[in-house]
Amino acid sequence: MTPETLAALHARAFARGWTAEEFARLLESPHVFALGDGRAFALGRVAAEEAELLTLATDPLHRRQGLARARLAAFEAEARARGATTAFLEVAADNGAARALYEASGWAEAGRRPRYYPRSDGPAADALIMRRALRPPAPLQRSVGEGPGRKTC
Repeated sequence: MTPETLAALHARAFARGWTAEEFARLLESPHVFALGDGRAFALGRVAAEEAELLTLATDPLHRRQGLARARLAAFEAEARARGATTAFLEVAADNGAARALYEASGWAEAGRRPRYYPRSDGPAADALIMRRALRPPAPLQRSVGEGPGRKTC
C-alpha cells in the first residue's frame, strides 16, 4: 500500500486522518510495516522486543466483516516474526467497538492518558494503553544439580 492509499483509507475511517506525508515519513523506517488492502490495514512498528500497533483502520463500508480482526492477527504475527515478545497500542476510551475487538483478542489495559483525544462535540476522551504478550516467557534454565530439594553452592 502506498502512503496515498493509506491516507485515503485512514481519512474514511477516522475523524482526523493522517496525511500521506505522515505515512511516508513513518514508512521510511525499516522498523515500520503496513499490512492490508484498500478495505482495512494495520500499521505497526517493532523496536527491540516491543511492538506498537500505530493504527488499525477499516473502511466504514467494510466494517463488521472480520477485517480488523484479521489485520490485528496479521500485525501480531508480523511482530512475532520480527522478534517482538510484547505489543502495545492506544485506543480512545470511548471507542467501544475497538476496545471490544482488542479485549476479545487478548489485549488488556496497561495504562491511561487522561483527556488525550480531543472531541469537537464534548470533552476529550482518555487514551487507554493496552498490552498483549506475543510469546510466553522463556522457561527458566536450571543448572545441573538444581531442582526440587537440591541446593547448589
